[in-house]
Amino acid sequence: MADILQRIGVEQSSPEQVYDALTTLDGLSGWWTEKTSGETDVGGVIEFRFGPGGVDMKVAELDPGRLVRWDVVEPQEWIGTSVQWDLRQDGDYTIVLFKHEGWREPVEFMHHCSTKWAVFLMSLKQLLETGEGTPEPRDVKISDWH
Repeated sequence: MADILQRIGVEQSSPEQVYDALTTLDGLSGWWTEKTSGETDVGGVIEFRFGPGGVDMKVAELDPGRLVRWDVVEPQEWIGTSVQWDLRQDGDYTIVLFKHEGWREPVEFMHHCSTKWAVFLMSLKQLLETGEGTPEPRDVKISDWH
């Protein structure tokens, strides 16, 4: 198994503010993709639509201000993986430890996804620090896979 691991610090934002950006449709559409819909409570499925396709996540666990975990429903390449954010305060920063875990093997698509997660985590940071993220379709395109 292989995992994507990322870490960012969000300045002047509480863990609760970061949590809200990860658990509300307005928050999610402000940093990941503008086309976000679905149910954000535990057991609900959130649908994220991008130019080339979509991602559906089932909300598996929520601990306000501390943890968000989703299990992947779609796309097929991600089935069996989960996405998790651990949040904690450290001085003036909320530390976000991100992981997309359970990849069967580190194929080229996983490398692409790792870079794109970093792009979108920077968008989350921008949203919380400046009020303006860069969700899809305004994100940085890194290849023809977007």
